[in-house]
Order: sequence, then C-alpha cells, then structure tokens
Amino acid sequence: MFRKMRLYDGYIFDLDGTIYLGDRLLPGAQQVIEGLREAGKQILFLSNKPIETRYDYAAKLTRLGIPTDVRSVINSSFVLGKYLREYNPQALCYVVGEQALLDDLAEAGIRYTLEPELNGYLVDYVILSFDRTFHYRKLDRALQCVKKGARLIATNGDRTCPVEGGEIPDAGGVIGAVEGTTGRKVELIVGKPSPITVEVALNVLNLKASQCLMVGDRIETDILMGQEFGLDTALVMTGVTDKDILQASDIVPTYVLDSVAQISMR
Repeated sequence: MFRKMRLYDGYIFDLDGTIYLGDRLLPGAQQVIEGLREAGKQILFLSNKPIETRYDYAAKLTRLGIPTDVRSVINSSFVLGKYLREYNPQALCYVVGEQALLDDLAEAGIRYTLEPELNGYLVDYVILSFDRTFHYRKLDRALQCVKKGARLIATNGDRTCPVEGGEIPDAGGVIGAVEGTTGRKVELIVGKPSPITVEVALNVLNLKASQCLMVGDRIETDILMGQEFGLDTALVMTGVTDKDILQASDIVPTYVLDSVAQISMR
C-alpha cells in the first residue's frame, strides 16, 4: 500500500479478479463489503462484462454470500443501453454478443437485429462485445452492416478476462477481428475507462468523484478510469495485474493492495 487508506463515502468495486474469481469469493471480500455496509458506506459493483445481466451479477453475489440488490450493480451493457436511449433511442443495432447483452438492450428499449437488415431498415450501429459464440457468420454480417453505413461501437475493450487459473479472450479479440476485416475503427467504447461509465456510476451513487474509491485489478481500465476522472483508486493484485505490469505502467494507483481484504473499514 502506498499510503494509509482513508474512509470514503462510496466504494466502486470491479468484480472479476477483485471480488471473485469464477465461483469463488476472494479472501476478505465478504467481510469487507459487510463492514463497509455496516459503516453506512455506499457500495456499487461495476463490471465490464456483458455476458451476464445486472440481475445475474446480483444473484451471483448473493449466492456467494454478499447479498446484493440489482440497483447496486452496473455493467457495460447497462451503460450502453442508457447511452443509446439518451442519444439515439430509435437506432437499429446489429449485435455481436451473447443473450445477456440482448436482454439488457431489450430492457433499455433499444431495437436490435441479428441480421444485416431488419424489415428493410439498415443498421445504424454494430455493437461489439465479449462474445464466446463469435464465429465467421457474425463477422461477415458485421462487415455487411459496415459496408452499408453502420458505425462501430463496443461495450468494452478488455483484451482478456481473468478466470480461475488464468485468462480468456474478451471483447478486444472481437474488436480486433471486426476492425481488421472492415478497415474501420470502433468509434465509442462505453465500458471502463470511459467517462460514460463514470457518469452512470456516480449518478447511481449520487456522490461526487472525490467522495469515492475505485477498486479493481486492471490498471488500464479500473485504475486509469479513476485517475482520469477524479476518483482515488486501489489496485488489487488478485486479478490480471502482477508486479512486473505495475512497475512498467505509467498509471499510478492511490493504493496497491494484496487483496480487497486490506481495505480500511474504520
């Protein structure tokens, strides 16, 4: 830890690699969340992963021993739905993603299709995301949409996702494939470290950035986002970041912790 940790009014926790790995809570996570709640602190869980809905995340946390209401969880697909609903609510989207992303978009009232057109209407946006069902036909459909004028946007840009025993490919691989095929660049990524996600998170907490601590395991998303938008940050060494990555990075966390167990509760 770089310095003694102060208490904050709000705590924003990443999930994978920070609170849990797979179906296993990381050491101290349950006790820290319980202690902060007992102290009257506001807690928000924030994930870049669009392969589960907010309801799924809340249910998983509850099952693992951290009772959680869906209103205390946001993910990148929820943020994307809010963004589109505000700035282009009539947009038609072709989605490269899994069912959870489709469910979140539907809940937000966003029109989507799994084909290059829908009833003669052209696609406005191709949405790229973490997609374990990605295949050649999806790549081809994305190309056809772009050739007809669709713009590329993405839920998140993570290259990999931490899992028990290592990492698996994340949205970065899908983005790379579609950008390489279409020759176009993604115009907008709404997930961490985007200011769009910060705005949504702070609105949910009803707090200012200076009142909050961002806790996560990834320097280029969790820590960068906090640093750029006025939140103190705590990097935990239980996910994708190791000492070599930390030492080589120009991004300096406010605190470096072995795990969330080291978060001060008083």
